[in-house]
Amino acid sequence: MENDCILDSGAFSQELNIMLALLKTDATRQQSDKPSLPNIDWNQFAKLVRHHRVYPQLYAGWKDSELIPADVLQALQDDFNKNLFRMLRLSGEMERVCAALHERGIPSLMLKGPVLAKELYGDLSLRTSKDLDILVPAEDVEKAEQTLTDLGYAGESSFRRVFNWKWKFHHVSYTHPQSRIQVEIHWRLNSDMGKEPSFEELWSRRRTSSQAQSRVCLPGSEDLFMYLVSHGARHGWFRLRWLEDIDRIVSQGLDWGTLIPLMKRYGCLHLGGQALILASELLNTPVPREAKPMTAGRLPRELARLAAGFIRSDVPPEQTATAKDGARAYKRYLFALKTKRQKAFYLISQLYPSFRDAEALPLPKPLYFLYFPLRPFVWLWRQMRQQA
Repeated sequence: MENDCILDSGAFSQELNIMLALLKTDATRQQSDKPSLPNIDWNQFAKLVRHHRVYPQLYAGWKDSELIPADVLQALQDDFNKNLFRMLRLSGEMERVCAALHERGIPSLMLKGPVLAKELYGDLSLRTSKDLDILVPAEDVEKAEQTLTDLGYAGESSFRRVFNWKWKFHHVSYTHPQSRIQVEIHWRLNSDMGKEPSFEELWSRRRTSSQAQSRVCLPGSEDLFMYLVSHGARHGWFRLRWLEDIDRIVSQGLDWGTLIPLMKRYGCLHLGGQALILASELLNTPVPREAKPMTAGRLPRELARLAAGFIRSDVPPEQTATAKDGARAYKRYLFALKTKRQKAFYLISQLYPSFRDAEALPLPKPLYFLYFPLRPFVWLWRQMRQQA
């Protein structure tokens, strides 16, 4: 990859630049090689560390250093300990859910969660996870949902399952009322990014976690990289934790000869380039020469610049709906992620009715075909009601 700088770190706050310097500097180096810390707002620094979910790495790497004030380090330690207990609970629940799915003949792949902490970081304590994301075949979604119900989980999704609802969505969420652990059942990797590998294809390249006590499977390294860059891109990389994942999986080694044709086939090579540019410039991730086709061209660079704006902010881009300018910028960014073919597919898909149309204008099932010609009018009616 070319050495010219693509991102303007001068637009980042001092606190964010210091956090990045600490993340990409080995704490075992000589003191003279360690970053100097200016007079920064340490409360803002701690807020950013929590926002980006990187307190496990920062605490583990700098707990024996005197660079970070004692009270800030204590706060990071508290967050580290709380996360460790949560990850232990999630790990136990992950194995319980996967075992229950396996007993019912439902193949499953863990997309993130504790298994990612073990496989990428080698230590459960060094990554945070909010929930468990489990991919199952589309035809087994209902069986998987029943399995979660039998385990005591309650569904959170309240949308009406009309039309071809599995085409419009890619996961449903369940939460256990006692433990408050959330499980997301996925039947696709992404919501509206077009063509992607089938479950059977992903299953054929699966790995079994070597650190789980029971049978827990996850995608192969190249499939996992493709999923992680698609997921991070969709969220604007607003959490540096996701770029830390990219740094780890690249450092472990990937079969670029297999990965690049794979990502070309599914229209996400430019997303891989965006991720590698961001990881290289923000975390000093070494990008091998074999990955150069990913970072070549204008689009990956432009997408990296756009994502830098979301990284600078301490508000997730999905929560910018209250600010019209922010919401428009995020929607334009999401559209820019798509290839020409994906954009065409997305625009056509907008003509397909959704459950919101059925809620706004309830019709008996024999008349569902009317939702297609009525779609523009029902959409306009919903917009007018929202504004009112």
